[in-house]
Amino acid sequence: MLLKTRILKFIMKTNIAIFAFLMASGLTAQEVVVADSTGVVKSPVAMSEVATKSVDSAKPFTRFKAEGVVSVVGDYVILDSDIDKAYLEMKQSRGSIDDITRCQMLGKLMEDKLYLHQAKVDSLVVNESQIGPRVDQQLQYIVGEIGSEEKVLQFYRKNSMAELRQELYDNVKEIELTGMMQGKVVENVEVTPEEVREFFFSIPEEDRPVISAEVEVAQIVIEPEITDESRQNVIDRLNEIRTDVVENGSSFSSKAVLYSKDPGSSSKGGAIKGVTRTSPLAKEFKDQAFSLLEGEVSEPFETDFGFHILYVERIRGQEVDVRHILLFPDVSQSSIDSAREEIETIRKRIVDGEITFAEAARASSDEVETRNNGGQLVNPVSFDTRFDLTKMEPTLSAQVYNLKKGEVSSVLSDQDYTGKRKFKILTVTDRYEEHQAEYKKDYEKIKELALKEKQIRSIEEWQNKKIMETYVNVNEDYVDCDFSSNWLKK
Repeated sequence: MLLKTRILKFIMKTNIAIFAFLMASGLTAQEVVVADSTGVVKSPVAMSEVATKSVDSAKPFTRFKAEGVVSVVGDYVILDSDIDKAYLEMKQSRGSIDDITRCQMLGKLMEDKLYLHQAKVDSLVVNESQIGPRVDQQLQYIVGEIGSEEKVLQFYRKNSMAELRQELYDNVKEIELTGMMQGKVVENVEVTPEEVREFFFSIPEEDRPVISAEVEVAQIVIEPEITDESRQNVIDRLNEIRTDVVENGSSFSSKAVLYSKDPGSSSKGGAIKGVTRTSPLAKEFKDQAFSLLEGEVSEPFETDFGFHILYVERIRGQEVDVRHILLFPDVSQSSIDSAREEIETIRKRIVDGEITFAEAARASSDEVETRNNGGQLVNPVSFDTRFDLTKMEPTLSAQVYNLKKGEVSSVLSDQDYTGKRKFKILTVTDRYEEHQAEYKKDYEKIKELALKEKQIRSIEEWQNKKIMETYVNVNEDYVDCDFSSNWLKK
C-alpha cells in the first residue's frame, strides 16, 4: 500500500488544467471533465466508467452519492465526483487504473488540498502575471485544435470564453500554489555523500536500478539561403493585401483565411485574442500589436516565423485582440541544391579527417543554439548532454539509434511546420550502454534517487504534522481506508 501511494504521488497530477488534460489525453467529447474542486462531472458516460471502483476496506458502500462530500481539508471540499475525475485523468495519462483504489485516490486528493490549505496559511503568492500568458497560450491552442471558439464553448459546455478562461486560470493558479508549497517543504532537503553511499548499498544487488542506454549527440545544420528577391516578393504580396484592406475595404479576416500560412489562426481569420506584453509571442509581433491604434493595419514586418501584417481589432486595457497574416519566402531549388552540396562537402571533410565534427560545427553550422558548443545537443528535460534512448524524441532517436560513437550520419533532410527545409548531419559523441547501476559510474543518478527518497520522507513527516494541525473530516464511507497518512487522526 505505501509503495503504491508513493508511486502515485509522482505519477498523478490532480486538478490539472483542461488544456493539458485535453491535449495529453486525446479526450473524446463524451469524456469532457471540468477540473474544479466543487463542480460536477458533466458526462454520465464518463462517470459510469469509474463509479463502480471498489474501496480497499471491509466496509462496503451503502450508497453512491454522485455529489456527496467525501472529505473536507481546511477550507477545501472533496466530492465523490472529484475522485471520478481524478480516475479519468489518470486513465488517460497512464492507461491502467486497476491498481489504484478509491482510498488511495482520495488520499492523493486530500494531500493536494492540504498543500493548498497550507499555502493559504503561509500566505504564498503566485506571480499572477505569469498565469495569464499561460492561460492565453492554452486557449489559443485549444481553439486551434478544436476549430473555433463556438466549438470550444460547446465542447466544454460553457456560456462564454471568459467563463472558460476563468476556470483555466483558477486551475493553473492552484497547480502553481501546490508546486510552490511542495517546493517549500523540500527546499532545504539535501543528501550528503555518505547518505548517497548508504542509500545505494542498502539496495540488494539484484534489485539495484538499471540505467537505460544513453547517448550524447551533436549536429551540424545547413539551411538553404533565402534570397533578397524572395524576401521582397513576400513583402510586396503583403503590401498588396494591406492596400486592398486599407484602401478598398476588403475583409482582413477573409484575406487571412485565404492566404495566411499560420496553421493555428488562419482558419479563424488570423485571430489571436488577448495578446499581452507577456504573451509567448515574438517580440516584434507584440511591438506591433501595442504600437497601433484600434482598426489600424501594420506595415509588413519580419519575425523568426516569417513575414506578417497585423490588424488591431480591439484594445481592452492591457490586452489586445489582433488578426494577422503570415507568409513565408519561397526557397529556390538552386538554394536547396547549394545547401545540400555544402553539407555533403562538410561531411566528407569530417570523415576524411581534415576537420573534427566540433570544428566544422563552429565554423559552418546555421543552428545558433548549438554552433558555439561544437554542435552538442542539450537535453531539454535534464539540461545535460545525455539522452535516454527510450525517452528521446522519436525521430531523433531513430536517426542516432544505430550510430556508433564517432560515426557521422548520412545527410538528413528535415522540414519545420512552415515547410522550410534544412539539412543536417549527426554524430554520437558518446554512448553509454544499458547497465545495472554502479556506484562510481552512476553517482549523479544515484544521488538523484537518494534525494528523491529523502524528499518523500520529509513530505510524509510534514503531512502528518500538518494533518494534526488542520481540520480534516472524512466521510463514514471511507473511515476504514488504510491511508498512508494519518488522515483519520487515529
